[in-house]
Amino acid sequence: MSSSAVRRSLPWLALAGVMVAALSMRSPIVAPTPVMSRITADFGIDAGTAGLLTTAPVLMFALMTPVAALVIRRRGAEFALMTTLVGVLIGTFVRGLPGFGWMLVGMIIIGGSITIGNVVAPVIIRREAPPARVATMTAAYTAMLNVGSLITSLATAPLASAIGWQWALMAWSGLTVIGILLWSAHMARRRAIVPSAADALPERDAVATITGPTPVVGAGSRQRVLRPITVLLMLAFGCQSAAYYALTTWLPTIGADRLGLDANAAGAMSSVFQGVAIIGAFLVPVLARYTPPLVPVIVVGATWVTTTLGLAVAPELMLLWMCVGAVAQAGGFVAIFAMMVQISRSDAEAAGMSALVQGVGYVISSLGAPLTGLLYDLSGGWTLPLWSLVGVTVAYAIMLIGAALTARRG
Repeated sequence: MSSSAVRRSLPWLALAGVMVAALSMRSPIVAPTPVMSRITADFGIDAGTAGLLTTAPVLMFALMTPVAALVIRRRGAEFALMTTLVGVLIGTFVRGLPGFGWMLVGMIIIGGSITIGNVVAPVIIRREAPPARVATMTAAYTAMLNVGSLITSLATAPLASAIGWQWALMAWSGLTVIGILLWSAHMARRRAIVPSAADALPERDAVATITGPTPVVGAGSRQRVLRPITVLLMLAFGCQSAAYYALTTWLPTIGADRLGLDANAAGAMSSVFQGVAIIGAFLVPVLARYTPPLVPVIVVGATWVTTTLGLAVAPELMLLWMCVGAVAQAGGFVAIFAMMVQISRSDAEAAGMSALVQGVGYVISSLGAPLTGLLYDLSGGWTLPLWSLVGVTVAYAIMLIGAALTARRG
């Protein structure tokens, strides 16, 4: 059967599988954050060390991208996504073994596995969805990533109170098991319809040209991508991601320490940072459509600075700052990648630029959570860490606006 027939007969099962898989492609990283204070107390570790739990998987995003592309090109998209789900499941069980060392190893396995899924999920969407629906399905996929984060942020602390934080983290493996079952059904059906690999759509070209808010491998383009604007975008991406993962890691603890919230309330408060982002990603496209080009990046930069500044000077309004921050972090990714697409002269150059921006940017961002925890340990409070994040977001806004001005000059 031809690939066009496969597309007609399989899209909803395939796309449903990707959407369910998305629930397991960010939530395992977010899940420990609502119970971080319990983890540090039980293991007898400091905040800087605890920050490694979110740093390790983020660092894997940068290091494992070449491996992800290799898996996709050699074994195909279906196998790659199944590898993600099985890897996340294994990592979740390893994370549940006694001792902080095993927990950290589990997070490394989870991060490496998610890297493969980050790369291949948009490839599958582009292959399976009708062209007119690709943008909608991509938005739905992005929303499901945030839904997974929202659910785990909201429910982990209550689960931990009922069954202990170790079992609460383990409970989220149920989402991964559902994803494995659904994707297994899709793979079996696809094998029945496309018995020959020759009938499958080519994976190499799809991987080589994809861009978006996921780790992407360059296509080996010989065009020059290390331009001043690339450096600005790389630093902007690193600053934004550092602030995002620092806040994702420590918001529940900040809520508990500065506002006196219990673990359940602090987790619920911080979940807003993930939940509102479901709609925040649409801000930049709307502004770009109806306002001058500089307006979206100025708004995104201002909302990030407002978020961290608000947490530093008026923590009692934390709920408001979480709503602003959710719009900032979702809109910021869209702004950076939209700019990359705009200034690229070819798909190959866009892919190469995306790989460079994300590869270096994720290395920078991996420092966010542990350095924030270290500053907390050194200062004995959250004032210094939060003002440091203000500085990071100011740098982000300057880099982003600078990149937009450079893009305007061509």
